[in-house]
Amino acid sequence: MVQVYEQYQLPRDFEGFGADSQDCQWPNHARIAVSFVLNYEEGGERSVLEGDAHSEPYLWEKGSSGGHREARYLNAEQEFEYGSRVGVWRLMRLFKEYGWKITIYAVARAMELNPKFGEYCTKDAGHEIANHGLRWLDFWDLDLEKDRQYIKDSCNKLQKITGEFPVGVYFGRSTVNTPGMLCEVYKEMHKEQGTPKLLYSSECYNDDVPYWVDLPYEKDLPDNEKEGMLLVPYNYDCNDGKFHMAPGFTSSAGQLYTQYLISTFECLYREGGKMMNIPLHSRITGKAGRSEALREFCEYISKKEGVWVTTRKEIATHYRERFPYKPGSRAGGVA
Repeated sequence: MVQVYEQYQLPRDFEGFGADSQDCQWPNHARIAVSFVLNYEEGGERSVLEGDAHSEPYLWEKGSSGGHREARYLNAEQEFEYGSRVGVWRLMRLFKEYGWKITIYAVARAMELNPKFGEYCTKDAGHEIANHGLRWLDFWDLDLEKDRQYIKDSCNKLQKITGEFPVGVYFGRSTVNTPGMLCEVYKEMHKEQGTPKLLYSSECYNDDVPYWVDLPYEKDLPDNEKEGMLLVPYNYDCNDGKFHMAPGFTSSAGQLYTQYLISTFECLYREGGKMMNIPLHSRITGKAGRSEALREFCEYISKKEGVWVTTRKEIATHYRERFPYKPGSRAGGVA
């Protein structure tokens, strides 16, 4: 039974920024902020070895034809292992080649099983660790207290494993209450543990720029005590997971993938002041053929002027400094 708590229900917004949109005024007069996001899930997926009822049927090479088994399914297991053994390092070499920092949506169990990768991200490459959950599973039906504890446990475990406390969150499989309570739980942890407050949430897909939301549980506070929540939108349309979803990118070889990324970039670049998401998975784009398609896109944007390739943490930090929270305003104020 799904429990709905009104104080955590974020309202729908059909107006957004309207005809003029929002110019985020990126640093150094950049026309676009590009956010590569690696969803690192390998080892956190469903597996009978982890106590689950069946193997993982979702987002691996055989797609919907792969199915699942109520036993070990080596085909699925080893597809995920390819991502952690090979694919992730291929992608890391690519971003190192261009000197770009990216955001890792990190599943705690996956990072635990590949500690060298976590160490590389935080100590060598300087990539951002964001919270993608304890495991790569739905938790839509947790009760309120278990939901709150899930947020705390995933933050603490990622800090223990990687040495970095995640200031950004994208679960993607949460309860209806989770997105609206993130700031409150982070604030509790800040008081109890001295950990950072929430910098941003990416639990939204409804814009091409960051924006502020008022938090329902703060509605009765004086304006100077309200903190609001900054949302840094994510997307599905540029997500490499579409190689295993209908209608997908049509060709598993990846050429149409490159074309779509370039088209998206060109539109947002022309409009100016926007951000572009490129969601990745090491078991998908980390495959040789698709990594070459991704490389083509990287090479394309590397030759453009005014492109800021950065982490979501840096995007959120910039937006907060340039447009601090103002109750009732999507855009925020002007610092």
